[in-house]
Amino acid sequence: MLSRYPAVLLFLSSVLCHLSSAFAAPADPDLNPKGRAILAYFQQLQASPSLKLVSGQFSGWKSSLDDVTKIHRATGRWPAMIGLDYCVWPEGSLPDMAAIDTAPANRAAVIYWQAGGLVNISWHAPNPSGMSLKQKGLTLAEVLTPGSPTNLAWLKSLDVVAAGLQELQAAGVVVIWRPLHEMNGGWFWWGGQDPADYIRLWRHMFDYFTRTKQLHNLIWDFGPNHGQQPAADFYPGDAYVDLTGIDAYTDHIDPAHILGFPEIAALGKPTGFTEYGPHGGSNATGDYDYRRLLEGIEKNFPQARRFLCWDMKWNPAENQFAQEFYNDPRVITRGGLPAGLAGK
Repeated sequence: MLSRYPAVLLFLSSVLCHLSSAFAAPADPDLNPKGRAILAYFQQLQASPSLKLVSGQFSGWKSSLDDVTKIHRATGRWPAMIGLDYCVWPEGSLPDMAAIDTAPANRAAVIYWQAGGLVNISWHAPNPSGMSLKQKGLTLAEVLTPGSPTNLAWLKSLDVVAAGLQELQAAGVVVIWRPLHEMNGGWFWWGGQDPADYIRLWRHMFDYFTRTKQLHNLIWDFGPNHGQQPAADFYPGDAYVDLTGIDAYTDHIDPAHILGFPEIAALGKPTGFTEYGPHGGSNATGDYDYRRLLEGIEKNFPQARRFLCWDMKWNPAENQFAQEFYNDPRVITRGGLPAGLAGK
């Protein structure tokens, strides 16, 4: 019908061009077309006054489809986004002795992408000193010192990860890339350190991946933890970040229990909850009414436009009212994404 009205089509085209130019450019100026479309989608959601949340579900350290399948069985819906990780714990290893394995995550990523879903990959990076994931004592300044043993080990890790991301780039998969998260906390080796050194580490990875490795399928996602030292102090800068968010594990979706969200939202990037789980960071009980998450976000954090629930007993399918939660019109599921946004 509109084809009969070329003036209308011309007007709509000019409006869309204006909206596109009004949004921030990607951190990677060579981000591929699919990546630009996904980033623009998040930016459009952020600009809308209506609360719409892109749903996400972490799929466990084995990077299987089990957790998203649980959601579908319980609710009849697929999460819009699957969460994966390039970290594994080899059988027989000591606690927190992380290693890198990109293959399981890549297999799940390709399947979910081809089915029309978005892909989020985090990376619990192994400690380049050879100590455990949570072992303290290694300074980021040492990691960034050219030629030092930890610097060489760090570069080797980056090469392994880049090879995995290159496989996904070749397969046409866009990755919402969330490395070195919860940096404002003190539990990971890269966390709780000098914010200036952390920013240098992030920017080094960004430059190494986008320029040296020519990875142009990455949307860069900054995800600090709530309630620790000021998260915005660690922000790498607008030229190095596309999305922001905050990790929070609590039953109470309010400013008294989730600290620091306004500072992250004020950075001006599309934002949300980069990790969420009820109860706390351990010993989840599986009895949470997930409708509380929606009500709390709408009342107290209306700038949020996405969430990624953690696995095991934090998964909505392991808790109460998952069906009502996932069928709420405020929740965007895989079937609610624009046609062609993800996949072929």
